[in-house]
Amino acid sequence: MNTTKKVLLATLAAGSMLALAACSGGSGGGGGGEGDGGLIGVAMPTKSSERWIQDGDAVKEQLEEQGFQVDLQYAEDDIPTQVSQIENMITKGAEALIVASIDGTTLSEVLQNAADAEIPVIAYDRLIRDSENVDYYASFDNYIVGVQQATSLLAGLGLTDLEGTEAADAPEGPFNIELFAGSPDDNNATFFWNGAIDTLQPYIDEGTLVVKSGQTEFEQAATLRWDGEVAQSRMEDILVSTYSDGSTVDAVLSPYDGLSRGIISALTDAGYSVGDEWPIISGQDAELDSVKAIIAGEQYSTIFKDTRNLAAVAVDMATALLNGEEPEVNNTSDYDNGVKVVPSYLLESEIVVADNITEVLVDSGYWTEEEING
Repeated sequence: MNTTKKVLLATLAAGSMLALAACSGGSGGGGGGEGDGGLIGVAMPTKSSERWIQDGDAVKEQLEEQGFQVDLQYAEDDIPTQVSQIENMITKGAEALIVASIDGTTLSEVLQNAADAEIPVIAYDRLIRDSENVDYYASFDNYIVGVQQATSLLAGLGLTDLEGTEAADAPEGPFNIELFAGSPDDNNATFFWNGAIDTLQPYIDEGTLVVKSGQTEFEQAATLRWDGEVAQSRMEDILVSTYSDGSTVDAVLSPYDGLSRGIISALTDAGYSVGDEWPIISGQDAELDSVKAIIAGEQYSTIFKDTRNLAAVAVDMATALLNGEEPEVNNTSDYDNGVKVVPSYLLESEIVVADNITEVLVDSGYWTEEEING
């Protein structure tokens, strides 16, 4: 199957997932009942990313609409803090836990405590690994997210359109491309990477794309804790070690907007300026600063994952579980956490570029024109 067909099938699959998500509704409570005033613990990784603030707010608001009390905590990317917060939620008598983990491999003991107390656990966006005590997983189709990130780079270079259809008048290249990956302790990062590399590899194999640094392995490209400063430092090192011969970077695969902004800073400091020679740079999460960067021509694309819908799925799962019902899922094969395959509900994502910001982000109410242009 060629790359174009893979992308088209992935897009169709994602569309069907959105339709399923619409069935569970954006208001929560699709499990068929309402809360009884019981407490639900919500553990989020950090407030350093606006994306997680929006997730936490959306989950809390929708749970409260269903009649639950909510203990929402942020651990600021400190693993012992998150463990302590979850322990406190258990002690307080939480009836369910919704957990977006910092490191998906570090929660086995505290989740055993939750299981001993008969508290169900929903992994939120990041799969919790190495524990049998993860009941359900709510996320996006993270492989498709990676496909979309890579496809946006190909489109920015003129090789395909945003649907992955190869351009009839595609330039021959070669184009210099550098690869960044997410945090190695986040299970999603490998899904993003695999989707992107599967899409880019045919172009690398034929020589249209060249990874001039030679850093083509996930371990080389990984960025611990999704830290933009780490990405900036690595990009600076690549520019010095690989491009001091006068060659230029044509595109950068970035799996997250925060990394993209660090990469942009490194390029700017190295003398790159926005214009015809500015690299095509991808991203993810449609963070406001990166939406503005797309308008300014600094970042080519981002991937929009509507966290309001993700929050609704997690709330539906919690409500169903506490009503003694089985939550709706649409994937029971792909998310193996090392101990079990976790039943999952996957939502769709969408490529955002300058031309569709209004259609995708403003018309949906995710950002306003005033926020974007302010």
